[in-house]
Amino acid sequence: MATYRQAHLARLLESKFGTLGKVAGRYVTAGLHVTLRLPTRLGPVDIFAQGAGQKLAIEVLEKSEGAREKAEQLVKKAELLKAKPVLVLYGDCKVNLSELAGLGVKVKRVPKR
Repeated sequence: MATYRQAHLARLLESKFGTLGKVAGRYVTAGLHVTLRLPTRLGPVDIFAQGAGQKLAIEVLEKSEGAREKAEQLVKKAELLKAKPVLVLYGDCKVNLSELAGLGVKVKRVPKR
């Protein structure tokens, strides 16, 4: 159960950042601290979440094109941040999971609502 503050921050993120904020709000309500568009030397990470002894580097995909390349870049960025890479498929985005199997990326799906 999310606290009032977490729920308020999740709604604020969604209204300000759209899809990226909606995904970040889920991690906020899970009790993690979230930073959006964290810069690295390889380019920004969409969402960086940390807390409860874990660090997550999260990229959000809304379209299926370039999923393998984006996942490979995410792995490199996660290594720089010493975090676990998570690829979030938003909406009806379809990706062949066998392509991403050897990369070590965790894939999550977030439905549109």
